[in-house]
Order: sequence, then structure tokens, then C-alpha cells
Amino acid sequence: TFGNYTNEFVLAPVEFRAVQYLYNDGQFYYFMDLENYEQYPLRKEQLGDNVNFMKEEMEMEVVFYRGQPITVRLPLNVDLKVVQTPPGVKGDTAQGGTKPATLETGLTLQVPLFINTGDIIRVDTRTGEYLQRVS
Repeated sequence: TFGNYTNEFVLAPVEFRAVQYLYNDGQFYYFMDLENYEQYPLRKEQLGDNVNFMKEEMEMEVVFYRGQPITVRLPLNVDLKVVQTPPGVKGDTAQGGTKPATLETGLTLQVPLFINTGDIIRVDTRTGEYLQRVS
């Protein structure tokens, strides 16, 4: 103990439900419960940076606190399409052999020089870093 406090933690009563991301209407992002097909709207503010990794029909979990949806928990990795990146120049290692790429969700990150527009890449949702080219 420390003063009148103990070092015990009380866990918040959170629940996780498997959902599929459906769409957003500019104000809310809509998710469908995969068990009972109920839909849950969440605001962009509730989702934070998670929106950078979400695409329609993707499966993830909605986090509930006291019966209310509060955010989502993403898979550790997601596969996203590169919609724009400059061509790589052979021998260009001025930036450590990387270049910027914009993905289908709007996220921009650094990728290796061999990545091209149209490629599908795997991204770590915890760090936002490129992991590998998928196709």
C-alpha cells in the first residue's frame, strides 16, 4: 500500500463483439454484429486513428463499456491497396530506400522502393508501419 491507496487495479467491465465494418456516412461509422446483425454507429472521434486501417466489409471487434459501444479493436495486421506512390528510382537510398505511399483508406506511410501503385501491402495496425507486399 501507499498511503491510503493499495496497488490493486479494478478492471473496467468491457465486452468485445465480433463485427463487420459496413460504411460511414460522414458523421458515423457503422458496424454490424456478426451474431445478431444489430448495427452499432460510432463517431470518428471514438475511433481515432483506427479509421486509417478500416475498409468496408472488414471484420474486427467493437469494444463495449457498460453496454455502450466505445471504440473498435482491429486485427494486428491489415492488407490495404496502394493508391498512389511515386516510382522507385534504382539506387536511390537517400531516404533509407523508402518512399511515401497513400493507401486506399487515406493513410500515408513509408514503403520500400519496389512497391508500386496497385500493390496490396500488409500494415501493422499498432504502429502504422509497412510489413510486406501481399500482391
